[in-house]
Amino acid sequence: MNYQPRGISDRTIQGPASYLSAIEAAEALLKTKPTWNGVTAEAVARMRLQNRFKTGLDIARYTAAVMRADMVAYDADPTKYTQSLGCWHGFIAQQKLISVKKHFGTTDRRYLYLSGWMIAALRSEFGPLPDQSMHEKTSVPALIEELYTFLRQADSRELNDIFRALDAARKEGDKAKEKALIEKIDNFQTHVVPVIADIDAGFGNAEATYLLAKKMIEAGACALQIENQVSDEKQCGHQDGKVTVPHEVFLAKIRACRHAFLELGVEDGIIVTRTDSLGAGLTQQIAVSHKPGDLGDQYNSFLDCEEVTAANARNGDVIINRNGKMMRPKRLASNLYQFRPGTGEDRCVLDCITSLQNGADLLWIETEKPHIEQIAKMVDRIREVVPNAKLAYNNSPSFNWTLNFRWQVYDAMKEAGKDVSKYNRAELMKPEYDDTPLAIEADERIRTFQADSAKRAGIFHHLITLPTYHTAALSTDNLAREYFGEEGMLGYVKNVQRQEIRQGIACVKHQNMAGSDIGDDHKEYFAGEAALKAGGAHNTMNQFG
Repeated sequence: MNYQPRGISDRTIQGPASYLSAIEAAEALLKTKPTWNGVTAEAVARMRLQNRFKTGLDIARYTAAVMRADMVAYDADPTKYTQSLGCWHGFIAQQKLISVKKHFGTTDRRYLYLSGWMIAALRSEFGPLPDQSMHEKTSVPALIEELYTFLRQADSRELNDIFRALDAARKEGDKAKEKALIEKIDNFQTHVVPVIADIDAGFGNAEATYLLAKKMIEAGACALQIENQVSDEKQCGHQDGKVTVPHEVFLAKIRACRHAFLELGVEDGIIVTRTDSLGAGLTQQIAVSHKPGDLGDQYNSFLDCEEVTAANARNGDVIINRNGKMMRPKRLASNLYQFRPGTGEDRCVLDCITSLQNGADLLWIETEKPHIEQIAKMVDRIREVVPNAKLAYNNSPSFNWTLNFRWQVYDAMKEAGKDVSKYNRAELMKPEYDDTPLAIEADERIRTFQADSAKRAGIFHHLITLPTYHTAALSTDNLAREYFGEEGMLGYVKNVQRQEIRQGIACVKHQNMAGSDIGDDHKEYFAGEAALKAGGAHNTMNQFG
């Protein structure tokens, strides 16, 4: 398909051509239903506009097209990279998108990321778990559905406020304002954006991957991120003990995801393939090879082996032929095989090229530090084979960003022959360095990291996997310190409520955010003047204007 970059007006949610045509369509229907007394065309039109995505598949198809268009735009101009923050609850996702619209006027190129780490840590019925695919796999599609439930409610709430303003303008006889508000409705941009959803290592074999992929897509996911680790040995990408699988095993799971997309009619679905080979020194299987140089042989070529002779052969040896020699891959007590040290980068490059040649759309290389040239070096090699290769990159909280970039600046200064005697490299995290030229330069590199790496290293999508895990902990710690300390109630009022009011945070009117005004308007649609409303003069929410 030919995807074209979209502007704001093209990202309005699909539906009737205009507010007025939506009313006309409802009027035409109601004329054929004479017994449906009390149902008004405008109320029907409003409720339809507030619920334009009827199913998760509607969302998946819409957001897949958005993401594909963004990929085309990035290929033409790498300044048009995309971003997301990981969200562990629908409310967090909703508030993120409301804030994005408030501050930037558009949700263009801003996505959601669904982190398997955060599901394991925060959403499992077992309680907090490590990122090892031990959580219930049904919790993944359940969170996708929750995210989009809250985003659709954000649409409904914002449109409801516009409808109320429209009614007020009509009551005042302000035709110009009425026209402007109708145009605002017609050009409304949805809070529904693409989600890149973590399917871990597929939670089992290819059939298990396919079944879970279907559930995730049906919930609304347009992009699935899958990694090349062993399902039952899966580890967080920033922990030790990662075990990869041969390419053919991984390719079967890529095809399982693609079949799930195609079966459900999401033909534009995006598959993000993650390689953990840079930090994974082990494999569970020796790949099947039919001839020298095939994919299995390339995978096995990285195995750490020793030559076998009649004298040193041992019981239970596994033997492979390497260039005419009988070689024994080094096998650990865990029955895992190890790769030769220093082969991680080469394995990453082979993984990425193979994935792109077999149905993947985006790459994910899990690195141990945020270093643009390290990433770019691998991407340059990949692009020699696949010129438009693009990455999603984890701007991970597992990195100590401050220390990593201060080290990078220190090393660059030392290499350039500059005086670094005032700095102790082992202690660069200390606050006394914060205002030094080194720290200032490091912070500037952090600030421009996404833009710089999008241009240099082919990173189309920048995400932070678990930022809202950390922000929830930090804000709760600050509130607990103040509220339970000497500040008492002022700790909440001064640093939470007062800031919400002054920064225009929508949920300061929490009853409105939870849908009380929408409910009141529905009561009026259903019961007319007999409706018992919650939003009257005595509602304390009126104190917030």
